[in-house]
Amino acid sequence: MKRTDTMSATNILPGTTVSAGRVLAVCVGNGLEFYDFLAYTLFAVYIGRAFFPTRSGSLSLLLSVATFGIGFVTRPLGALIIGRLGDRVGRRPAMLLSFLMMGAGTLTLAVTPRYASIGLAAPALIILSRLVQGFALGGDVGPTTAYMVEMAPPTRRGLYGSLQFTTQQVATLAVAVLGVALTRALSPAALSDWGWRVAFLFGVMIVLLGLRLRSSLPETLQPQVSRAGVVAESPRLRPLVPVIACVALLLASGTIGVYILNDLTTYALTTLHIAPTRAFLISVVTSLSQALGYLLSGWLSDRAGRRPLIRAGVLLTALLVLPTFVLIGHHPAALLLYSAVGLLAACSGVMGGPILVALTEAVPPAVRSGVVALTYAVAIAVFGGSTQFVITWLIQRTGSPLAPAWYWTVALLAGLAAALYIPETAPGRARPAAAVSGETPEAFWQQPGP
Repeated sequence: MKRTDTMSATNILPGTTVSAGRVLAVCVGNGLEFYDFLAYTLFAVYIGRAFFPTRSGSLSLLLSVATFGIGFVTRPLGALIIGRLGDRVGRRPAMLLSFLMMGAGTLTLAVTPRYASIGLAAPALIILSRLVQGFALGGDVGPTTAYMVEMAPPTRRGLYGSLQFTTQQVATLAVAVLGVALTRALSPAALSDWGWRVAFLFGVMIVLLGLRLRSSLPETLQPQVSRAGVVAESPRLRPLVPVIACVALLLASGTIGVYILNDLTTYALTTLHIAPTRAFLISVVTSLSQALGYLLSGWLSDRAGRRPLIRAGVLLTALLVLPTFVLIGHHPAALLLYSAVGLLAACSGVMGGPILVALTEAVPPAVRSGVVALTYAVAIAVFGGSTQFVITWLIQRTGSPLAPAWYWTVALLAGLAAALYIPETAPGRARPAAAVSGETPEAFWQQPGP
């Protein structure tokens, strides 16, 4: 064990010093990272034409979404390195590093010439940029989620923690709004030729703002010091395996849904053959609805507990997926279309809000950033990174526009099983109290079952 005599003057005690500026700094930084990463999904058709030209439009799209999936390959590595850095050095340095790397990857994607100009170097650079972005984003979720929960008052951890997913959807909303604006302002030829790059250049321009905001944050990581003045050893992770497994299953079912919803723009363009402006409006509706669902469930989970909100959200989403896709496939009228996908997205948000909060509360501070980052990154890398490719392949293979709905429903059934056994971690409702206070995790699974 190592002796420690001093503590950084910039550190703050979790839950005691909270300001709107600090919340905004974390949220803006997190939103910018996901904006840069998710912009690819909404412009996948145009990116495919620019960097993966083929005689078959469907093959070009398939190669484009496969490259999107490549960005998930390095997520676990980023989680392992940057997430662990957040436990050893601090949450703030880890967040700054991931943000810088995301900006570099996005700039590369924005300025790379087309395949027609530089040949195979173009797709190679795009793949490299996605690998860098994936590494950065994989390492960001753990430190930012840990920071938000540690900064929050105990009775508001659910609300603060839900901002992790909420800002992701706000970022998607920003991309979608920009997409609608571009489709209205530019001709189809201009949008395909250069207009889509505007979305990425906009993300690069505001990286400096995010760096300034994050660099001003105080540190929340506190060394666990005993009365003898020594730093406590890292806690054992074996007792946490059940809760990690439950959260991983829930994240898998949730991320499949998120990326199916994010892919609805491409789905509407290529499968439902809806005009580009209406297609981009789908992403506006789904991202806004899901963001509201996350906020509502986070707020409610501080009052009713994490587990009831997760269960209700999974069940409602599973019941709505197939009917929604049947409805929009047969009756793609604007009002009905937006209402149906909006309701589905809101229910999906309800299930997602408390998931990462529950894991963060269950994990001791000394390993929190790394465990949260790696659990999230592995689930998202395996299932989120493959979702666009799988559903595109399923639609082309089966010819059924309901293929995404069936795929998501199966995932939700697995998530429902995990929701039945996930422990309660909300302060005042969990036995024992949540490990966010520094207590050991062994007794989590001694509490009664469902």
